[in-house]
Amino acid sequence: MTFRVLSAEIAHETNTFNINPTTLQCFQDRFLLEGALAIETRGNSNTELAGLLEVVRRYGWRLEHVISAAAGPGGVVTQDAFEKVTAPLIAAAHAPWDGIFLMLHGAMVTEFCEDGEGEILRRLRAIVGPAIPIALTLDPHANVTRDMCDLAQILVSFTTYPHVDMRAAGQRTAELLQRTMTGDITPCTLRAHRPMLEEANGGRTDIGPMIERHALARAFEARKGVYAVSINGAFPCADIAEVGPTVLITCDGDTSEHRQMAETLADDIWSKRFDVLNSYLSSAEAAEVARQWDGAAGPLVIADYADNPGAGAYGDATGLLAALMKAGVRDACFGPLVDPVAAAQLNTYEVGAEVTLEIGGRNAAQYGGGPLHVTGKIEWKGEGKVVGSGPILGGLERNFGATAVLNVAGIDILIVSIPHQMLDLRQFETFGIDPATKAVIALKSMQHFRAAFTPIAGRIIVCDSGALCTLDYASLDYQNVPRPMYPLDI
Repeated sequence: MTFRVLSAEIAHETNTFNINPTTLQCFQDRFLLEGALAIETRGNSNTELAGLLEVVRRYGWRLEHVISAAAGPGGVVTQDAFEKVTAPLIAAAHAPWDGIFLMLHGAMVTEFCEDGEGEILRRLRAIVGPAIPIALTLDPHANVTRDMCDLAQILVSFTTYPHVDMRAAGQRTAELLQRTMTGDITPCTLRAHRPMLEEANGGRTDIGPMIERHALARAFEARKGVYAVSINGAFPCADIAEVGPTVLITCDGDTSEHRQMAETLADDIWSKRFDVLNSYLSSAEAAEVARQWDGAAGPLVIADYADNPGAGAYGDATGLLAALMKAGVRDACFGPLVDPVAAAQLNTYEVGAEVTLEIGGRNAAQYGGGPLHVTGKIEWKGEGKVVGSGPILGGLERNFGATAVLNVAGIDILIVSIPHQMLDLRQFETFGIDPATKAVIALKSMQHFRAAFTPIAGRIIVCDSGALCTLDYASLDYQNVPRPMYPLDI
């Protein structure tokens, strides 16, 4: 039998504290591709779509992939954007299908709904009914809701952070959909949740307690009737009712034992809520480490955790940059600083020109610092297109929009128009900056940067600059999360 499968990729991680809404243009800035072009563009890289396509070829499915759409993390998704990116999927759902495969993030919030993924599933179920199997891939920073588990039979999250197993997750999930369509299994997904904004280390899997949790999960998957165990660290910058870490078990048969395992893993997340691996330095403390670093062992990498565009921060905080300049740090690079106004202004000059202007701090100066008045030399200007070479972005294109490199007092500052976190060496190298030769690399990212930057780093430190993704959650105005909630209520 040839199975007919409908697929779509619709992804957004919503930081509800970001005042800038996520519009259709934001999806176009990241990627908004109709089906055939999406397969051509994303079907041979480390993506869930590539993993799905492997299974499609293996079993001869008749696949209709209707859209791949993702916007960079940011404010709530407008209703207009939501309707337009979901329209091809909803329209196609009216045809007869044997299964549906969705590549989602799991933390989308719209201006009309806290649970964007749940809303997609509700609309699909209204058309296709309750029986057709729906399989989801999720980012482990998903805030997985009860509705998501009720409306889809199969939910599988990546197992790594930094995320490097997207293709494998797509393949694994598609195999479960194949088994469901043949009648070999009849899965459901159980959910265990704890009242925390996030797992203590944001789900980090390279060190710490998540290593043991995932080992336990993989061992449990060898048991009869257990098909996937997903451990989600959650996305804390979402002021919604169902925020927080979850454990999901996709299974069938007698689920009592499976539920016990889910609760055991969730209990471990709760019991280790104080066991934080990272030591977060202030901007001034990080700058002092940089001042004393001679670079002989390799670059000092400073990650500004709090101003990570990959979690919906503005990317324009200047606190760390100002501290580095005040400390006299030289032979350094810094980026990306998201400032479309400054990027456009710099692009009106010639390379080599000396320019005085204000940079950064334009969105919310109270989060990470206001604009800096600087004088520097333009080292590069143009369109910020990048093709990645690392474990996460290898072969995929990102575009920073209008981009410039301004050298200020020995620091190469990468100034961009479209927010992206720093997770690939090519995001510096493309613009004439060789990070491996610098004494200090200051970048805006939480954890993903480690996949590409750890091999060249002499040391890595993390900084909380007080920007929008600060670990000082009390500085954010949570209104909708249920209380008590750790760490808001200790």
